[in-house]
Amino acid sequence: MKNKKLLITGATGFIGSHLTELCVEKGYKVIAFDRYNSNYNLGNLENSKYKKDIEFIFGDIRDYDSVLKVSKKCDYIFHLAALIGIPYSYESPLAYIKTNIEGTYNVLESSRNNNIEQTIITSTSETYGSARYVPIDEKHSLNGQSPYSATKISADQLAKSYWDSFQLPVKIIRPFNTYGPRQSSRAVIPLIINQVLNNKKFIKLGNTNTSRDLTYVKDTCLAYLALLKTKKLFGQPVNVGSKNEYKIIDIAKKIITKINPKIKILKDKKRMRPLKSEVNRLVCNNKLILKNTLWRPKTNFNKGLDLTISWFKKNNFNFTDKYHI
Repeated sequence: MKNKKLLITGATGFIGSHLTELCVEKGYKVIAFDRYNSNYNLGNLENSKYKKDIEFIFGDIRDYDSVLKVSKKCDYIFHLAALIGIPYSYESPLAYIKTNIEGTYNVLESSRNNNIEQTIITSTSETYGSARYVPIDEKHSLNGQSPYSATKISADQLAKSYWDSFQLPVKIIRPFNTYGPRQSSRAVIPLIINQVLNNKKFIKLGNTNTSRDLTYVKDTCLAYLALLKTKKLFGQPVNVGSKNEYKIIDIAKKIITKINPKIKILKDKKRMRPLKSEVNRLVCNNKLILKNTLWRPKTNFNKGLDLTISWFKKNNFNFTDKYHI
């Protein structure tokens, strides 16, 4: 598969930037596609050591012509472009419909018309909603508890329909919570780290009793490549997670212990999701990907936290707490 041309949408984002660099390392010719901006800002790839090895093209995932054009002569597509902040999906559901559903349609239809060899659509464990049972396998019911998760369910079903209807070689990767360097402070681990680094007495958190399955970003990226290589798993979601479970309160205590043990935790009601929208437990059953690929999570949570904290210490910009979890 080396020397194949690979298009990555959402390439300058958190997971996208790590995946772009990994694909360059593995010998792929990478086109990084992201939303047009007048400053030609490359986001998380601005200072990448692989910057000269990446072809950057800017456009709009919501514009079919833009996606069709950029995907011509590509062999594979990794589709990561999406609106992902759950709190903002309460404010502007239509923006999520246009980006997450219509954007995915544009990728699928372009893949069909350009005869792309494989397209991998990025889902999310949020599509499951609060766990009916754990660990959660791919047969678990889907429950759109936020406008964000509802649009991702729709995008997944659309991808499945393209396999069923047109035999489009599409796969659906469904990562559970990913963390690591470069992640936005809208996510819980960077939010906690940045608060601990910037406050001397306390940090503010919402519901600390929810639990999540956490995978280090490099492991999530390796799962994309493992899924690309297998000749199986078309037209179905594939969970990616470490099969662990950590409560938010325990994550916060771990981070505080590593940085500043004197910090206290305060509850902030403004940070809590609406009651019926809260996803209480997410624990991954990863048997399907383990059975069909050579992928295995390599970075344990303690090591991953150390790497993440180290990055935020070195890149501790003027942190503004604008995000609710």
